[in-house]
Amino acid sequence: MTTPSPAVPAARENGRLARLWRGRPEDRPWARPALLALLVATALLYLWNLSASGYANSFYSAAVQAGSQSWKAFFFGSLDAANAITVDKPPAALWPMALSVRLFGLGSWQILVPEVLMGVGTVAVLHAAVRRRFSAGAGLIAGSVLALTPVAALMFRFNNPDALLALLMTVAVYCVLRALERDRGAARWLVWAGVAFGAAFLAKTLQAFLILPPLALVYLVCAPGGFGRRLGRLALGGLALLVSAGWWVALVELWPASSRPYVGGSQNNSFLELTFGYNGLGRLNGDEVGSVGGRGRGGPGGMAENLPAGLELPGRPGGGGGGGWGETGIGRMFNESVGGQISWLLPAALVLLVAGLVVTRRAPRTDTARSAFLVWGGALLTTLAVFSFMAGIFHEYYTVALAPYLAALIGMGAAVLWEERTRWSASAALAVTVAVTAWWAWTLLGRTPDWLPWLRWAVLVTGAVAALGLLFAGRVDRRLGLGVAGLGLAAGLAGPLAYTLATVDSGHQGSIVTAGPAGGGMGGRGPMNGRLYFGFFPGGAQAPGGGLPPGGQMPGTGQMPGTGQMPGTGQMPGTGQAPGNGQMPGGRGQGGGMPGGTPPQGLPRGTVQGLPQGAARGERPGGGMGGLLNGADVGEAAEKALLKDADAYTWVAAAVGAQNAASYQLATEKPVMAIGGFNGSDPSPTLAQFKQYVADGRIHYFIGSGGGMGGGSEISSWVEDTFEKTTVDGTAFYDLTRRK
Repeated sequence: MTTPSPAVPAARENGRLARLWRGRPEDRPWARPALLALLVATALLYLWNLSASGYANSFYSAAVQAGSQSWKAFFFGSLDAANAITVDKPPAALWPMALSVRLFGLGSWQILVPEVLMGVGTVAVLHAAVRRRFSAGAGLIAGSVLALTPVAALMFRFNNPDALLALLMTVAVYCVLRALERDRGAARWLVWAGVAFGAAFLAKTLQAFLILPPLALVYLVCAPGGFGRRLGRLALGGLALLVSAGWWVALVELWPASSRPYVGGSQNNSFLELTFGYNGLGRLNGDEVGSVGGRGRGGPGGMAENLPAGLELPGRPGGGGGGGWGETGIGRMFNESVGGQISWLLPAALVLLVAGLVVTRRAPRTDTARSAFLVWGGALLTTLAVFSFMAGIFHEYYTVALAPYLAALIGMGAAVLWEERTRWSASAALAVTVAVTAWWAWTLLGRTPDWLPWLRWAVLVTGAVAALGLLFAGRVDRRLGLGVAGLGLAAGLAGPLAYTLATVDSGHQGSIVTAGPAGGGMGGRGPMNGRLYFGFFPGGAQAPGGGLPPGGQMPGTGQMPGTGQMPGTGQMPGTGQAPGNGQMPGGRGQGGGMPGGTPPQGLPRGTVQGLPQGAARGERPGGGMGGLLNGADVGEAAEKALLKDADAYTWVAAAVGAQNAASYQLATEKPVMAIGGFNGSDPSPTLAQFKQYVADGRIHYFIGSGGGMGGGSEISSWVEDTFEKTTVDGTAFYDLTRRK
């Protein structure tokens, strides 16, 4: 008997490392090293200054912290470890972060590094998908475009579900493309596509299914094999989707409601209602029951239904058809709010999609190049149409879903036209693509005229020179042609690169964030339509003619600044009282002041007088809108009060709205009940339930937040009338063990 030589495993290991570095045998020597360099550069770019965002969106960070402490909270996606209420999404996007925090402790890096890894993974999968049919250069261009898309740099460094959604959608497209390649093994790849779609559903519900129709149609028409076999394989993929998404839904729906947390975002404690209502059709038609800025017709607590006579939400009757979320229509992706996030190369992608389909128009039915254009183009156009015309909640960062589709079309289209450059039509298409891209970058950069003003003209001139040169790319030396093409690529990527660098150079916190420099996304922002409190009420309500309603008071109760009081408690949560001049007294809250004015000389970039740094990009001050959009920094006195005898209570405190509760939970790492969920409008807990919790001694403090909607308002009023109030770090605390 002989024993293997120790050199054999070493040789195999060396062979694996060589293949990792070298890549495919048919690849040029530079192809794999260039890919590895792209992935490393993407990771370094996204990791840069990562901790500046702190806990990013405290709403999800609190759920991550809860999931790291309780496996039950982990499974349901609860906002607190005592499992009062869940986030308003399924929990899959929380799981990687919660596992990271469970392993390494609570911190900014522990929460956000998993998101960075998702970004690097998305670039890698996109490269692999494009590279399988097109050149190595096409894959590298696609990966670079994705990595440098401003909204991608934002969301792959942020803890919203969109990062995982983008990764899984790219994986699903990759699997479908593999199924389109050959008859053998197609069923396996469609099953994996179904699993990816199902997992994406558990990240962000029905948005995962936006691209299902075009992908299924392309496979049915363009895949090899008989029609019956193709149909059967699609059914098998659908079954895989149903199982991979349905197991969690079934468990939640079958679980006794009395022993699980309330389903946040729903009005009837039902995940199915959440899926098809608030997170489903409500996003399309604007009828989001319980939403602050939407049109919520039938549910309690919607801001729209609680406005006094004469007040409107922007975009409502007489507005733009987008509820409180900006104008809808074909130009939405190009407007001042969204354009700088995603649209830099969107015109180029559309031009290259058409060009690719024209070039492949005579190819056989099963041609994989044409199928790739149809798959990526169908995904782009479907998602683009939904985002452009949806009347419900819409935020700029949603557009990260478009980034992989757009980037793939740029890489594939550029490669196809380059191969055909000896034809006048192809070289002209390349020239038009570069010219249009340069012009659009010039337009977008003109929206921030005081930020890098030289770049705008440099891009325009460079793009014009490159476009002119590309007209003759097929009639000059190859090296010269490559130089001109590189110049055109540099002109196209200069704008998004600059916006991306501005994005990673600053932190982003809160519920609504945007990429780019200060002022680069200042329109159609959330329910206030980009007007950031100026003359608007929380939720976007505007008095007729602008400004305050008659009498200068907020709708409902309370008074506007000028008397120094906000509705409900007369205080700004987490920041202290508002004196008559509108400035906050040096408290520990993130708010720092009332909005107004312009950046005085010497203030950091991104600062508007009276707003914290970054608020000019759309991040809201701590406690803004009653704590809806962002929480507040928690002072030492508040933290000390909550931690006193904390183990004697199920919840150390309760607060209306998830962002307020999240701030205190993250500071203490103890459960804080979010009354009414994210908006403060979910009917959980009811007043009767809350009274019982208090009678049982399960909640120590109630933290005043200026009111609330629906049940949250009832609970606030009962607490204020019943219990002693103290002020801690400028915030109203009610000790629920001490009655008046």
